[in-house]
Amino acid sequence: MQHLDPKAAHAYLQAHPRAMLIDCRTEIEHMYVGHPVGAEHVAWQEAPDWDIDPEFADKVKWLVGGDLQRPLLLICRSGHRSLYAGEALEKAGFVCVINVLEGFEGPLDDDFHRGTQGGWRHHGLPWQQS
Repeated sequence: MQHLDPKAAHAYLQAHPRAMLIDCRTEIEHMYVGHPVGAEHVAWQEAPDWDIDPEFADKVKWLVGGDLQRPLLLICRSGHRSLYAGEALEKAGFVCVINVLEGFEGPLDDDFHRGTQGGWRHHGLPWQQS
């Protein structure tokens, strides 16, 4: 698995039109916190039980029409869930999986807030809220 910071991930998406950005956060995070423009949403896990979706890789396969060669970039809140989701996709046969470091909101700062030290949104990359 490759790892790119948000700016490099955005540049990769611009240079590789076939690449797909997948937001693997919960539906609530995707809708209310915001998400990168153009990101497809496939949750790795959902509330209230937080169990990993056993059909995650199958949902992504369906989304890409079974093209396991298609480059996939995965983003979550801080870059941790996307790492595990990426490992599951590699295990399912995807050959080009890229984890977006820092995620959408970045790491916690000293006041336990996100978005002040990194992340897609912090770097001023295109995003929207539903």
